[in-house]
Amino acid sequence: MLNRFFTDQLYLGLAQSAAAGLVAFAVVLLARSRKVHLESEAAVALVRGLVQIVAVGSVLVALLRGPQWTSVFLLMAMVLAAAAISAKRAKGIPGSYRIAAWSISCGAGSVIAVMTCLGVIDTAITALIPVGSMLIANAMNTTGLALNRFRSDVLAHVGEIETALALGAKPNESIAPYVQSSFESSLIPAIDSLRSLGIVWIPGMMAGMLVSGSRPIYAAIYQFVVMAMIFASSGLTSLLCTMLVRSHAFTDAEQLLLRGESH
Repeated sequence: MLNRFFTDQLYLGLAQSAAAGLVAFAVVLLARSRKVHLESEAAVALVRGLVQIVAVGSVLVALLRGPQWTSVFLLMAMVLAAAAISAKRAKGIPGSYRIAAWSISCGAGSVIAVMTCLGVIDTAITALIPVGSMLIANAMNTTGLALNRFRSDVLAHVGEIETALALGAKPNESIAPYVQSSFESSLIPAIDSLRSLGIVWIPGMMAGMLVSGSRPIYAAIYQFVVMAMIFASSGLTSLLCTMLVRSHAFTDAEQLLLRGESH
């Protein structure tokens, strides 16, 4: 219907984004009726998301005409931004930004490097940046989920952890169940995406390859390749994150740092 009123592609895109934003914010207002207040956070996220994607799109136009090595700096910037976003989900965890930055850079970064060297990811900026950004974004989500779950589990079991420490348990042993649960929970989206691939959803990359003229079978296979890389980078990132967070949960005297307000 909107294309009847807007013939210019730019204005049509703005109208479509406004419609999508209104629908998204309507859900936030429905949540408000259940006393769940996400108005400010959702509004900022929607506006910020639109501005960022337009800005990045403009930058990509310039980068696509530049040398291939510029893609490395763009991916590094994405990693740093992803670490900052993930760290916000881990309030109270000491060194959460460093944990997120190292986890994402080593987890997603190593998968990107290996797959590029093997030729699975093309070194051209038009291929490396989109695929790399998907790996980094999913690693970011995994890190945020892992840190948030670890934080909530530890805060809910402070008494049990300190009792275990008092009885002589090592710090890593006292929080081992919560490290495991945070790792498993963080990988649920990646696993479910693989399970539902082609049945529940058809990813945009596959659709784009089909539109560009790629063979349907190859487009489907490469989409699986991308999902497998996402799972690998997410799993490795979560593994590194949960390993690093253990060393930040205690003082040198083996006292628990992460505590609730009532403790």
